Amino acid sequence: MKIRRYQIKKEVENILKQGHPWIFKSHLSSAADIFKTGDLLSLVNAANEIVAYGYFERDSLIAIRVIKFGKTAPDAIWFKNKLLKSLSKRENIKQYTEGFRALHGENDGFPGIVFDVYKKMGVLQTYVPSVDPLGRYIASVLRHELNLDTVLWKEPSRRKKAGKTRILYGKEPKLIIVREGKLKVAVDVSEGQKSGTFLDLRGLRKFLSLQNLKGKKVLNLFSYTGTLGLAAEVAGASEIWNVDIAQGALKFSETHHSLDKKKYRYISADVFKWVDSLPPHERFDVLIVDPPSMASETKQVPVALKAYNRIYKRLLPHLKPGGMMIVCCCTSRISRKQFTDNAKKALISSLPKMKSIQPEDDHPVGFPEGDYLKMLIFSK
Repeated sequence: MKIRRYQIKKEVENILKQGHPWIFKSHLSSAADIFKTGDLLSLVNAANEIVAYGYFERDSLIAIRVIKFGKTAPDAIWFKNKLLKSLSKRENIKQYTEGFRALHGENDGFPGIVFDVYKKMGVLQTYVPSVDPLGRYIASVLRHELNLDTVLWKEPSRRKKAGKTRILYGKEPKLIIVREGKLKVAVDVSEGQKSGTFLDLRGLRKFLSLQNLKGKKVLNLFSYTGTLGLAAEVAGASEIWNVDIAQGALKFSETHHSLDKKKYRYISADVFKWVDSLPPHERFDVLIVDPPSMASETKQVPVALKAYNRIYKRLLPHLKPGGMMIVCCCTSRISRKQFTDNAKKALISSLPKMKSIQPEDDHPVGFPEGDYLKMLIFSK
C-alpha cells in the first residue's frame, strides 16, 4: 500500500505524544484536502520526523485514526504480531466463556475495528470505511488463528447500512448458545445488538451469578434480552421483572434466558415513564438500571445525567432494606468521574457502600474515550 506524507501541526504532535489515537478534522490544515478515505498517512512533524501512521477518513469528525506510533511503517508481519499479542491477553477469558472479544478497536491499537468470537464463529465490525480493507485482513488472520468455521462482517449501528451482515467465510449462522461461567447465553448475530449480544456486560453477569439471591426479588430495567435477569435467576432469585420497550427483546428473553418462566414478569414499556407508575407497595431486593447510550454529543451529557438521577431517586423507595442498586452507563461522552459523582450524589446517603465492576480482559481501556462502560453497585 502506498503511504502518503502529511505534515501535522504542533498541537497534533502533542496529542500523539500522549498516545491518543484520534486526530479530529478541526486539527487538519488545508493540505489534507488532497487525501481520500482509506489513505495511509505518515504523520510528519516540523522537523520532518515521522511520529505515527494513520488511516484518513474524509467524511468523519475523526479525520485520522492512528494505527501505529513511531518511525517504522506497519506491514503485514507487524499487523499479525500485534493481533497475536491482543489474542494472548484473552487466554483467561477463554477458560471462562465461549464468547469473547478478540479485538477491541482503538483500545487494542486497531482503530475502528472490532472482532467478536462465539464458539466457532467470528463477527467482524468496522466502524468507518477507511479501515474496511484492514478489517478483512484481520478477519482472515483470526479465522486461521482461532480455527473458526464461519466469519461474518456486520455493519455497526452508526454506519449507513446498519445491521447488514455479509458472510466472509462459512455458512449462514443460526442461533448460537455460548457457555459463560454458570450461564448459557443465546446469541442472535443477525438481529442482536452489537455483534449479537452485550459481551461487555459479562463482568456484571458474573458478579450477579455469584451472589446469594435465594428468595430475592429483582427489577431489571432496560433488560433487553434479559441476560442480567438470567444471572440473577442462576444466583437463586425467586422473582424477576424484566422491563424494556422492545417487545421482541422481551420475547427473546422469555424464550432463551429464563430457566423457570414462572419466576418472570415481562413488561414492555418506556422505562422512564413506567417507573412513575410503579405502585408504592412493590419493593425489590435488587434494582438494575442499565439504560442505552443517551449522549452521543457532549452537549447532551447534562440531560443524560439528569435523567439518570431522576430514575435513581424514583426507584430508591422501592428498594428493600439491605438491598442493592446496580447502575450502568454505556457512553464515553460521560466520563467515569462524571458518572460516579452523579450516582453518588443521588444514592450515597441511602446506600453508602459503592463497588465498581471493572472491564474484563477482552475489553481493555487504552485511552479516555475508550472507557465507555461504567458499572457501579450501591448497598448499605
